[in-house]
Amino acid sequence: MPYLSVVIRTYTEARWDYLVAAVRSVERQTRPPDEIVIVADHNPALAARVRDALSPRAIEPTGAGTRPEVVAVENLEAVGLSGAGNSGVRAARGEILVFIDDDATAAPDWLEQLERGYRDPRVMGVGGAILPVWESGRPGWFPDEFAWVVGCSYRGLPEVEASVRNLIGCNMSFRRAAFQAAGGFRGAESGIGRVGALPMGCEETEFAIRLRQQSPDGILLHRPRAQVFHQVPAKRTSWRYFLSRCYFEGRSKARVAQLVGSRDGLQSERAHALRTLPRGVAAGVRDFAVGRDAGGLAKAAAIVVGLAWTTAGYLVETFANRRAPRPPAVIRPSRVTGDQLR
Repeated sequence: MPYLSVVIRTYTEARWDYLVAAVRSVERQTRPPDEIVIVADHNPALAARVRDALSPRAIEPTGAGTRPEVVAVENLEAVGLSGAGNSGVRAARGEILVFIDDDATAAPDWLEQLERGYRDPRVMGVGGAILPVWESGRPGWFPDEFAWVVGCSYRGLPEVEASVRNLIGCNMSFRRAAFQAAGGFRGAESGIGRVGALPMGCEETEFAIRLRQQSPDGILLHRPRAQVFHQVPAKRTSWRYFLSRCYFEGRSKARVAQLVGSRDGLQSERAHALRTLPRGVAAGVRDFAVGRDAGGLAKAAAIVVGLAWTTAGYLVETFANRRAPRPPAVIRPSRVTGDQLR
């Protein structure tokens, strides 16, 4: 079996309980990882707490056998998910690098399902389904087509194993060779990538597109049976958050289009907007007309408003990009020494 490393990026002790749950779900896999690399994003106190509390010696045995090694490292790059991801790639020893968010937990066979996707040597990356765990209940107006707003799989993704343009950051994996071919994740200096709670994003989308451009024969595989469960706190169920996330997603997509070209950068988005979203609106209106379901009408309205806000963000950023300098070149993550990880 290939050496498999799981990378978990975290930035605040306020999510400590989530992080512990994520680590324990990874440790209890039917296909155990060879190591778990936890990257503290410019938070030395959090890194120290991980070393003290989440090492195999610090956690009571579960009876599931030998625990994988837990390695705590700090982000050696600029603050944000991209820098933390690159630091995790550098620190990890795996041939396959798997990413899960610090506020998600994995199904018991998650790693087993991801690993199966690599039987074809052309496969450069494998991702899976991300299912929401609504802490305060799902809003009646929230449409499945916009589940990406809360970092989850959305209506329009393949329901069976299929090749896709990009994977979603909460549940994705790549061969190490992918980073050797395409470089690392671009960060905030390029106008994409989440930093703390700022709802910019698309660092994994830009990386995946760049990888496919560098390796045209490579495959990114979506395996819905590889499942993780993503926490959705109450603060992410408001209209205010929904609109903010849509707006910044539009801005992020504009930056991605500038970096990799609009043809590749917007291919999936065009299909989603022209096919999936109109069907969602029609279904919501039909539910209201036939069953007097006010929720259906609200979902239809949310789709229309969400698309409008996303488009507005895209147009604002596109206009701003005309005056912006070209982003810096991508740096390929290299391995670091043990002294640099402490």
